[in-house]
Amino acid sequence: MTIATTATADLDAGMTEHQVIKKIAWRLMPLIIVCYFFAFFDRVNISFAKTALQADLGLSNTAYGFGASLFVVGYVLLEVPSNMLLYRFGARRWIARIMISWGLATAAMVFVHTEWQFYALRFVIGAMEAGFAPGILYYLTLWFPKSHRGRMTSVFFLATAFSGIIGAPISGLILNYLNGVHGLAGWQWLFLAGGIPCVALGLVVLLRFDDGIEQAEWLSNGERGLIAVQLDRQKNEIGEHSALRSLLMPGVLLLGFIYFLIQIASYGLNFWAPDLIKAAGGGSAAAVGFLTAVPYICGAICMIIVGRLSDASGERPKFVAGLILAAGIGFFASGAFDRNVVTLVGALAILGGGVVAAIPTFWTLPPKILTGAGAASGIALINTLGQVGGIVSPVMVGSVKDITGSTTPALYVIGGLCVLCAVLLLTVLPRDLKARDLAEPVR
Repeated sequence: MTIATTATADLDAGMTEHQVIKKIAWRLMPLIIVCYFFAFFDRVNISFAKTALQADLGLSNTAYGFGASLFVVGYVLLEVPSNMLLYRFGARRWIARIMISWGLATAAMVFVHTEWQFYALRFVIGAMEAGFAPGILYYLTLWFPKSHRGRMTSVFFLATAFSGIIGAPISGLILNYLNGVHGLAGWQWLFLAGGIPCVALGLVVLLRFDDGIEQAEWLSNGERGLIAVQLDRQKNEIGEHSALRSLLMPGVLLLGFIYFLIQIASYGLNFWAPDLIKAAGGGSAAAVGFLTAVPYICGAICMIIVGRLSDASGERPKFVAGLILAAGIGFFASGAFDRNVVTLVGALAILGGGVVAAIPTFWTLPPKILTGAGAASGIALINTLGQVGGIVSPVMVGSVKDITGSTTPALYVIGGLCVLCAVLLLTVLPRDLKARDLAEPVR
């Protein structure tokens, strides 16, 4: 890039890479966090709406699990095409489109009155949101060198923790205090609260985002050049892959399977934690909401700590393996202590600390083998394969509960899959993915 040639002159004036990264982060990350908060808030909402939604629509646990998973079906089918369109039309416009369309679809849940309407709209919501998370992950690779991505990815995924820490109590309060207001049920207010802000955020994205570092007029030429030098070097080290070629790479497919296992665990927490706590005697909807925040608080703490440690050591796979193994222990403990609310919340805290923090650390791995159009499509494919876990997990747990009257057998199965995931991370990853990511000196 031509802007890279001015970096040395600005460095002589006292500029540091850390200062430029901090400036970029403060410009982009707050809005990214808020956008993803509402993406994940919708997934928390459906778990809190479960009891009232089932009662109003006459849904069994299996039907609820199927409807919840249809969100993921729509998401999966359009994930890769959405990210390829993002690469073509630019992140700013495409991410704004996603925010606005999925916000409108989520708010439309207020009009659902039958089981089939529930199924149809959950599918549409997933289709409208498709490409958002992998699009943001690809977007981060356009701004942050690899030695900073652990922290930035952790900051991005803090939104998932905030959705539990803040969103879970808010969901409980809405169900408690807005039920019946203006003739709407509490669960209808939940979806309005999740959808309407997304439309406004989409408009903010249009005004605030740039498609890449070259278009960032709020950075000086020297600031852009300083980061562009590293981004170009890392891109050249990996090499450019076409969109189609990246979809067939063994490393991409393996990462997709590993993420599939992680997402089975993640959806197990997101969809069923409130139900487990309520069944164990967690009290009112508001009380259940506050208790559900505990695993996400632990996840947020682990996320920040692990993001810094993984950037310092560069040993990404070992950190992901350790975290997902902790999540497996949490699932086993949740099944064993599911009748005592205190021990159950403790087990969920271990589970949340593991699975919530594992996801951002995992997402530092794909950019080690993907760049350019290949990164856009490859990251989308990995996320697509992972999100299939969001189909398997709710349906499996719901079916097991309908058949046995208990979620415990399903929790044990998910715990076993977490152990398998950790073993794969430690034994079968190719050399490029195992390579350490350490900070590079600016030349």
